[in-house]
Amino acid sequence: QAQLVESGGGLVQPGGSLRLSCTASGFTLAPYAIAWFRQAPGKERERISCITQRDGRGFYKDFVKGRFIISRDNAKNLVALQMNSLKPEDTAVYYCAGGLFHECDTGSGALDYWGRGTLVTVSS
Repeated sequence: QAQLVESGGGLVQPGGSLRLSCTASGFTLAPYAIAWFRQAPGKERERISCITQRDGRGFYKDFVKGRFIISRDNAKNLVALQMNSLKPEDTAVYYCAGGLFHECDTGSGALDYWGRGTLVTVSS
């Protein structure tokens, strides 16, 4: 069964770091643009970052720019999200999603696969 699986979430203190992974099983990740989203309690899901399939270029929302870094390792069939300088407001369930024709710059194009999410809690 083709699916995306997130991992790496957990509890971290403010100012700390976490590295999330999005791993594909049952299909090859390389042709897919991969986006990360998050949903905090009581809030709507929001887009955080995206990495293109063609040249591995990363796109970021302003509220994570300079703190988060997205990367991909097609040989390992995964996309990572390195999160630094974490803040309590980064607390959320983080999801990855992949789209064969998804455009990172515009956000257009379907996202064909979604993971189930991994919880990140930033608290002292």
